[in-house]
Amino acid sequence: MSDTTIPRTPGAPGAPGAPGVPGAPGGRRARHAKRPAQSSPQGPRSPKDPGGTGTPGADDARPAGLWSDAWHDLRRRPLFVASAVLIGVILLMAVVPQLFTSVDPYDAVNCRLGDARQAPSADHWFGTDNQGCDTFARTVYGTRVSLLVGLSATVVTVLVGGLLGLLAGFRGGWPDALLSRVAEIFFAIPSVLGALLILAVFRTGTVWTVMLALSMLAWPMTFRIMRAAVITAKGQDYVIAARALGASGGRLMFRHILPNSVASVIVVATINLGVFIAAEAGLSFLGVGIQSPSISWGLMIADARPRFLEAAGPLLFPAAFLSVTVLAFIMLGDAVRDALDPKLR
Repeated sequence: MSDTTIPRTPGAPGAPGAPGVPGAPGGRRARHAKRPAQSSPQGPRSPKDPGGTGTPGADDARPAGLWSDAWHDLRRRPLFVASAVLIGVILLMAVVPQLFTSVDPYDAVNCRLGDARQAPSADHWFGTDNQGCDTFARTVYGTRVSLLVGLSATVVTVLVGGLLGLLAGFRGGWPDALLSRVAEIFFAIPSVLGALLILAVFRTGTVWTVMLALSMLAWPMTFRIMRAAVITAKGQDYVIAARALGASGGRLMFRHILPNSVASVIVVATINLGVFIAAEAGLSFLGVGIQSPSISWGLMIADARPRFLEAAGPLLFPAAFLSVTVLAFIMLGDAVRDALDPKLR
């Protein structure tokens, strides 16, 4: 008996496309056929509003990125807010000292030897120093010199160390070897001894000579941090893709590598700013930093030290301002570091 195939009539039970047969095309599955898109009562969907909510401003979402995420995170950190407020007051004190005191400490008329070493009072909030000058006014005006040294030294260090580190890390080879050896030579010089030698050569203690002495000894740290970040970024996929597309060396360095390597340098620069202010005070205290008639916190501490037991205010108040300023910048650097490092979130 031979096997014969019985033709099935379309539409018959069991035939392909027959209605009501489980699993057959056009059967139960046909009930779930794709329906025409219905318009949402809230309005049609758009590419910028995939949810179809029609809410105004739905396309104004916060852009994702390292710096936007860091700023969003910083605003919620009490450490950052407190340090930013302190630094803001200190900067205002340095730029516009007249808002805090009406006494000009650079005018000899306001210094009377008969009022020397007075205790704090309504006329002199912090008392007077050995020359009868108002300690509060001198402390306020001393903010400008101390901050100017710290800011200028930080800018020079970031520019010199950052650019040299970018060049060494990107180029490699003999430029990297040469710059690394030069940086190691400066690393081998003790900071205090090196600053004393540099300032002894200039023989003048001004803002710019102190800034130059601090920058010459601090740029190797920024150089090494930038170099390591550039070497890491140079092997990333986006740099390799840009190089394959024909991007020039300058475009790779400043367009792709630098923006993704500068975060660690910014953190170190923020902390170093406070360190530079403290270093300037130390050099002025030793007598090789800022010299009179300029006013700085370190110079005030040095002048008040011989008569500290007779009048403690001229030493304690500038020392307190110095400590608070250095602490504020270190706190700011810690907050920025935590915000820029995804591992610490």
